[in-house]
Amino acid sequence: MIKKLLKGMCVGLAAAGILLGLWLAGRLDTLEYGTWSLRVRAFARPTIATPQIKVILLDQYSLDWGKSESSWSWPWPREVYGAVLDFLKRGGARSVAFDVLYTEPSVYLASDDEALGAGIGRGPPFVGAVFLGSKSGDAETWPEGLPSKAPVFQGLENWLASARTKDVVAPLAAFPIPEVATNVTLLGNVSDQPDEDGVFRRAAMFRVFDGTAVPSLGLAAWFAAADGEAAKVRIEKGWLWIGDTKVPIDDAGRAILHFVGKSGTHETFTAASVIQSELQLQSGEAPTVDPKVFKDAYVLFGFSAPGLMDLRPTPVSKVYPGVEIHATMLDNLLTRLFLRDTPVVVVILATLLLSMLGGIAVTLSRKAWQSVVWFAVFLPVPAALGFFLYGRGYWWPVVVDELAVAVALVGAVVVNYATEGRQKAFIKNAFKFYVGPEVIEQMISDPSRLKLGGEKRELTLFFSDIEKFSSFSERLDPETLTGLLNDYLSEMGDVIKQEGGYLDKYIGDAIVAFWNAPLPQADHAARACRAAIRCQRRLDEKRPEFEARTGAVVKTRIGLNTGEVTVGNMGSRDRFNYTVLGDAANLASRLEGANKAFGTYLMISESTWKQAAGEVIGRELGQLRVVGRKSAVRVYQVMGLRGEPLPAVVEPFERGLALCYAGKWAEALAVFETLPDDAASRTYAGRCRALVKDPEGTWDGIWNLTEK
Repeated sequence: MIKKLLKGMCVGLAAAGILLGLWLAGRLDTLEYGTWSLRVRAFARPTIATPQIKVILLDQYSLDWGKSESSWSWPWPREVYGAVLDFLKRGGARSVAFDVLYTEPSVYLASDDEALGAGIGRGPPFVGAVFLGSKSGDAETWPEGLPSKAPVFQGLENWLASARTKDVVAPLAAFPIPEVATNVTLLGNVSDQPDEDGVFRRAAMFRVFDGTAVPSLGLAAWFAAADGEAAKVRIEKGWLWIGDTKVPIDDAGRAILHFVGKSGTHETFTAASVIQSELQLQSGEAPTVDPKVFKDAYVLFGFSAPGLMDLRPTPVSKVYPGVEIHATMLDNLLTRLFLRDTPVVVVILATLLLSMLGGIAVTLSRKAWQSVVWFAVFLPVPAALGFFLYGRGYWWPVVVDELAVAVALVGAVVVNYATEGRQKAFIKNAFKFYVGPEVIEQMISDPSRLKLGGEKRELTLFFSDIEKFSSFSERLDPETLTGLLNDYLSEMGDVIKQEGGYLDKYIGDAIVAFWNAPLPQADHAARACRAAIRCQRRLDEKRPEFEARTGAVVKTRIGLNTGEVTVGNMGSRDRFNYTVLGDAANLASRLEGANKAFGTYLMISESTWKQAAGEVIGRELGQLRVVGRKSAVRVYQVMGLRGEPLPAVVEPFERGLALCYAGKWAEALAVFETLPDDAASRTYAGRCRALVKDPEGTWDGIWNLTEK
């Protein structure tokens, strides 16, 4: 057991070590991304904050409307966005953020830019877009004259010392032109990088430019409407504190987004419908969109028309407007539903634990179906853990666990096959000719119970021999004799193995077998008795066939004895046999021959009779002293199995035997003479008759046998 535990642990540790190494090196990220979408979609549903966020999209419909109604070609005149801002002001929007870069002057001259700037000044708190990066933009410092840079991030300098600065610090920036930026409340960063496969799963909460942390557009929309203590920001390793809200971030200042649905989950309006509604209100007409829907809402404006190049792949959709990523970030901020990476140490410990448990479970499995069960138990655990923890706000890397567990399970199967499999094959090949399948399965299921080598053990021993075999074997040709013996021994051997016996050897026509080794059998005496009875009955069935084939009447005598012997591998260094030695084995052999004295065919010792009590029926035959043994042994004839009727001869025979033990020879003779068809009764009648004729004769009731 301990060896198997160690094997399972080693397999699990090896599997976990390999996969954790690949995971830490980022080699499993691509596979992990595949499981990401499944969890995101399963948990993507609106939150209580979702209605507070509105999205206005300049979609293809709006482009077509502008061209047909006002002959606007792209880009539109910037003054039309003033109508959007005026409408949002009417509705009482909390803040508005434009995911639009105004880094170049309008093609419609400076007045167009000034008109947009004026609209920004009239509207709700406004967040303009700035692009921070390493390759785009021409500004290396914050331009003078622009509004407040950003909220102060307390602890930024200390955090940067341990951050991945190349992913956080932007050396270049593309700012909006002064005419547009004049009246903005705040600038928000709109640059971000997807994962290696091009999908946006995380979002940068901020980037650092010219020593200042610039919030992302979605975060800036919240700051634009906030004030006082609520707008204070503090950063520390792993966390961004925004007021009393704690946002988990990685070393690059990015947070895992908790998507709340597909595109359009946040209430969305077309730019055309909003502009139309403002113009309708200015003309005194009923608006297409009621401005009250924007009351106290955070509004984000962006592009979704395919030709405007602001569609991005996300776990919930391959085509997702970039502005909606900012909306998702804002939603997560309001509900505090950002996901958190599971600590690396926890992942490592869990992977080691699951892998070792899986390896141990399969290594300890005795049968193939047990291994299959453990596969079914352990393989779903990492996925279930991933889904469970997602609902608790944690991102759990499923793939490293799944692969580690799978490798551990398969590795344990391979180890079992390489070690246990060879052992099982050895046991089957070594014992298949000597014991039945049931015993072999027990050996395989627990090889520790199979103790090879000499040991003292109580066994029930079986010896059988064919009556008068020598006399008729001489009359048979070799082919007929061999066929007879093969069939006879096969039939008898099958019965013995079916009862769990071990076939020690065939000696010509003789069979030697025993029970309670190599595996313990508490009912070994009963098993041996049943086997002996079944052998006799099987031979009764086959006797006519054997006689027809050979002309010989085949009968067999069987002797059983239970006692302590030495059992184990015996022989020379290069040739040995699993067999028995001891007086108990000799006695069983003598009892087989003693059947001749009583005319019986199945004789067992008193020790066997007592242990098999209740499982078989029969009668006491008497006491006898076999050749080579000083003490007498009481012997019995087994005549049937439990539940079968006792033969009629038993009761009168037992009365006669009792009279014999009492020395009442004449009375005993009278009883035995009433049983002329019973061989044992005829034997006793002959002895009693001799004693009656010789009044001076004495007999102690013990039969002394002079031949084996």
